Order: sequence, then structure tokens, then C-alpha cells
Amino acid sequence: MSPSHYAEDGYALWLRYPRLAPDSTSPGADECPRFTIILATPTGQETPTLALAQAELETALRHLYGQPPLVRLEAVDTDSLPYALRANDTKAREGFLIAPFTTSPQNNTSSSPVLRIAAASDTGILYGVFALLRQLQLSDQPFSNIAITSVPSIAHRLLNHWDNLDGFVERGYAGNSLWRWEELPDELDPRYRDYARAMASLGLNGTVLNNVNADARILTTEYLLKVAALADLFRAYGLRVYLSARFSAPIEIGELHTGDPLATEVAAWWRAKAAEIYALIPDFGGFLVKANSEGQPGPHDYGRSHAEGANMLAEALAPHGGIVIWRAFVYSPDNKTDRVKQAYNEFLPLDGNFAPNVVLQIKNGPLDFMPREPFSPLFGAMRQTPLAAELQITQEYLGQQHQVAFLAPMWKEFLTSETYTQGPGSTVAKVIDGTLNGHPLSLISGVANTGSDRNWTGHPLAQANWYAYGRLAWDHTLTSGKIAHEWAQLTFRNARSFDPETVETIEKLLLGSRETVVNYSMPLGLHHIMATAHHYGPGPWVDNLHRDDWNPTYYHRADEQGLGFDRTATGSNALSQYAPELQTLWGNPDTCPPEFLLWFHHLPWDYRLSTGHTLWDKLCLSYQQGVEEAQAMLSTWEKLAGKVDTERFTDVRQRLARQVTDAITWRDSCLLYFQTFSKRPFPAGVEPPPHSLSYYQSLRPESTPGNP
Repeated sequence: MSPSHYAEDGYALWLRYPRLAPDSTSPGADECPRFTIILATPTGQETPTLALAQAELETALRHLYGQPPLVRLEAVDTDSLPYALRANDTKAREGFLIAPFTTSPQNNTSSSPVLRIAAASDTGILYGVFALLRQLQLSDQPFSNIAITSVPSIAHRLLNHWDNLDGFVERGYAGNSLWRWEELPDELDPRYRDYARAMASLGLNGTVLNNVNADARILTTEYLLKVAALADLFRAYGLRVYLSARFSAPIEIGELHTGDPLATEVAAWWRAKAAEIYALIPDFGGFLVKANSEGQPGPHDYGRSHAEGANMLAEALAPHGGIVIWRAFVYSPDNKTDRVKQAYNEFLPLDGNFAPNVVLQIKNGPLDFMPREPFSPLFGAMRQTPLAAELQITQEYLGQQHQVAFLAPMWKEFLTSETYTQGPGSTVAKVIDGTLNGHPLSLISGVANTGSDRNWTGHPLAQANWYAYGRLAWDHTLTSGKIAHEWAQLTFRNARSFDPETVETIEKLLLGSRETVVNYSMPLGLHHIMATAHHYGPGPWVDNLHRDDWNPTYYHRADEQGLGFDRTATGSNALSQYAPELQTLWGNPDTCPPEFLLWFHHLPWDYRLSTGHTLWDKLCLSYQQGVEEAQAMLSTWEKLAGKVDTERFTDVRQRLARQVTDAITWRDSCLLYFQTFSKRPFPAGVEPPPHSLSYYQSLRPESTPGNP
């Protein structure tokens, strides 16, 4: 991934290391002496991880400043490290200290600036190296003044790959799977190493290699040998592998007649399988399990609870230090309760019944990765169980690879949400990182948006979401603006020049993009009104699917009286699953934030909002605003011609033009459809659709990658 070997095709991600010329206005560019960097670990001995750290420093500084640094290894007494780095847990061991070395080290007569990176583990050193290199490119501090102490907010920071063994990526919009199972274990694609390096640069320490809709074959010896080859390569980067396990594997590959978690032969099979895995992969992370959801097998098939199923697997992994990540995304085909209530009803009674090495993985919202949802009420309700957040980096419901939607603002909205579990300040972030309820096991997962496309993520700007997820997983207090600025500068900074205006332009475009998608697709709390199966484009009229809760009409409830899903006490009462403070705020349409209005309320078309608009007029104007914002994004990008390399400029421009077309289609389709109920004209300022509703209902995308 050396920037001298590739054109600007996006492959280098945020690790381009363009030259900082002496006459550049970029920070630190005037410091061309040969730097000295001390890597201080408990042993002070070279290891594969420290070799990677040293190689990264040498490559990066050679490109940034024209010469490599002097790198020295040194032993450090961990008792001398800051308190935050001394605890005996994953967070502390992976933290690092970067500080100037004020006294010249022995045998070093050079007057060059000296920095010391210290950590309680080699992985912490590697993370510190990437943090230093990031800071050198972003900060206005002189090299010799950089001082950072950093510890991750969350212990287990994972990517979930929804990759199948045949190379298909479910909800993947950037080509096929990164993993070439047919070539493993004998052939290791060089891209695997570049992937691990990118993960380490973000401080991500775990990867789930296969789809949550798991194929039991991944647990056969044939495939475990392939997994072990990847694990061996990833290990030096601090990256542990996890696998999605199919609950019925004892039947499908183990020749048992049952998968009952309370059957002794089933428990014995899983114990033996765990032993086999750890013999091949000593640092195996554990199992991710999707059970009794969307047709997947699980403990309910045998009359057992989710806790009984998870604990059986946890018992098999516990002797080896592994964990079970049990997904809470469950809803029953026979349950007619409001779908957003079902996970809460299913799991809350089990709070406190899970083994210590089980973490419950919950999607950010109670439905399914919508462009906007309130946080899942489970985050405020389950206090005795470690809870992990599952975020979707891949844009299943936000325009897929065709549209730009920077997701950091959405994730920050979620992380900073007040649960009021222990009064004000009881944020979702504090639930996830374990500090609110005192859980040492903490985890966050992001559904990956990577694939075999040369630029990794399909849309060049979608790389920002991988970057943003990693940065927030490490430090959930970072702002969306800071993350956008970092990524834009690292990714689009021109070699030998620095144009702050270009970085600022890209940063602003990113920061407004998610709200733009919300405005032209599902504003005011509308949700799940996309087209069938592939989830690309509008389909508010769909009502023919065999499950009620797969139909958009189930969610928007449009009729001649009004629009929206009543989740107050007069409706499904899903609101009752939240804290009293939120029930009061969200339960009254006059105080409910506009972004959740139609999520919680079915309101008359002439309901008057605080803006003075009627519901109908505000709905129309929101869709129009989304279109205008999409058009403005295209115009903004076009002004960067000549300031951004031709390859990426052209690619993004074409996709933004497609996004404008898509935004218009969303607006026209939805407003024509809802107008059949409202019977009201479009307000001034809203462009009339050029076609009839039947025209939009007849549209079908020709190709929908990632559609299962």
C-alpha cells in the first residue's frame, strides 16, 4: 500500500503518507532532521508486532519527510506508566503513551527530536505508532511537542463481515468477499495484510470472518485450517478472528440428531469443537450467533431460552478465554406484536441469566438499521448483562454504494442518547463501554462495508464510514466534525501541497450527507418504506409480502386521517419500554423531536408543527429539501475539479449525479403515494413530479448487489 506504487484509486485508504515539503504550509513540514523514536515495552525485545511498528514508522516518515527515523527498542517498567495503562485488562494493555524524550538517550549524540512511545503490550505500541503518524499529518504541533495518552473506550472492537463461503457478501456493495476460501490456506492474498494493517491503524482488534446467517461448514476442519491461516497472518497486527456459528452445526456437520443445548452430547460436541479451534488458533476470539431469527436455528427449536443456548456455548469457550456474542435481533413470524417491541420482550426477562463470557449484541435501533431510529430500549433496560452495540457500516438502507452518507453523526446521535437508567448522563455509550453498569466485558461491532473492489468500499467516500467506525470504537467521545476532518485531510491531501479549503469542503459535504438521505427518503420519523428485498429506492406502497412486518404499509400506516405509527399508550405502547423521562418527552407530539414524530405518533395531515407548517406541508418540504441538498452536494463536489485527483473526482462526481436522480425519485414516488391519502396539493416550493404514481411503482433496479 505504499503511495509510490499506486495511482489515486483509493486503495491506500487513509494511509497514503504524502510528502510534507519544507515549503508546505502543512504542520511539521519544516522539521526535516532525522527523528529518533523509542519504542518502550515491558520486554524491550523485538517481536513480529514491533517489527511491523518499526517498518510502518520507517516507510511513513520516509514518505512524509524524505528520510526514515532512527528507531530504538527499550524496556519499560509498567509501574512507571500512567495509571490508565497499568490495569490488567484489554483496554489498558492496548493503550499507549507518546511523549517527548527530554533527556538524550545514551549513545545518541544526535540533536534530532526524540519521541518515546510506551505501552504495556506490543499491540499498544503499534496503535501508538499509527496515532503518531496520524497526528504528524494533522497537528500544528512540532514533532518534539507531541504528547498523547490514549486508552480505548471499549475492549472488543470488531468488524462483522456478512461474507458467505461462496464469495458473496450479503448487503455488500463493494464487490465480492475479501476472503478467497478456495485458495486458503496455501495461498495468502497480499490484500489480507493490507486489510489487517488498515484495521490496526484504527485500533480495531477483532474480525468476524463470515455471515451471521452462518454456514455450518465454517466449523469443519477443512475450513478451520483456512481460518487459522488468516489468524496467523492477522496476529501480529493485534487482530483476533471470530466466527459466526450456526446453532444446528452438531446436526449438520457433527452427525448428531439434535442441537438441544441441554443435551449432554450436544454440549460435549461444542466442547470438542472449541478445543479443536483453540489448538489451531490459540487466540481465537469466540462465536457470534444469530439464533431463532429470520429462519435461523436456535434454542427455541427445543423449547429452550436464548440464555440456555448462549450459556452452553459459553461453557465450551470459557476454558480458552473465548466469548459468545449473542445477537438480540430476533422477531417471530407468529408474533403479531409491534416488531420494535419484540427483542425487548424476548430478552429483558433473561437479564442476569447469561454466563459472564456472554455479551448481548443489539442493533442501534429497535427495528433494523433505518436511516434514523431511536435507540433500542434494551440499552436502558438490561443492567445485569453486558450489552454490545451493532452498527451497520455498509449502507443497506442509505443508498448503498451509489450514495454518500457519512454515518458518524448517526452513530454519535445513538451513542449520546440518554437512557436515564441512572438519571441524566446515563448515555448509551456508557452502557456499551461497561462503565454505567460495571461490566468488564465491553464490545462494539460494525457490519463491514469492505469488498474486493479496488478501493475497498465501492463509493470512494464510503471509506470515511469504516474510518469513523474505527475511531469511535476507540474513543466514542470524538466528534463527527473531528473525524470527518481527519479522514478528509488524510485521504485527499495532495502530495507536496496542502489545501485547507479542499479539506474543509469535503468535511462539510460529509457532515451533512446523512441528514440529506433522511430528508429525501424517510423524514420526520418515517421508516422501513424502501423497496422490497434489495432495499434500494422507495416502496411505500408495498403491501403484498407474506409477513405483515415486512411491508412498508405496516410501518407508515397512511390513511385519509393521517400518517405515522402510534406507539403511545393508545397504540402499540412501544413507548412504555423507555424510561419515564423519554415517555413524557416522546409521548406528546408537541414535545416529541420532529425526527421521531412519525415513529411514535399517527398524526392528522393538518396537524400543526412548531414550525407553523402542517404535517403534510412539512413532509413535502422535507422531501424537497433533501433533493436540493443532494443537488448542492453535487455542485460542491464539482468545484473541487483540479483540486482532487482525476480518478477519485470523476468516480465521486458520477455517483453524486446518480444520488440526485435517486433523491428526485424518492421525493416524487413518496409524495405522489402519500397524496392519495392526504388529498392535498403540494405546497409552494415543491417541484411537481413529471410522471404518474404508476410510473414510479413500475420502476425496478436492474442490478442490486448484496441482495440475498
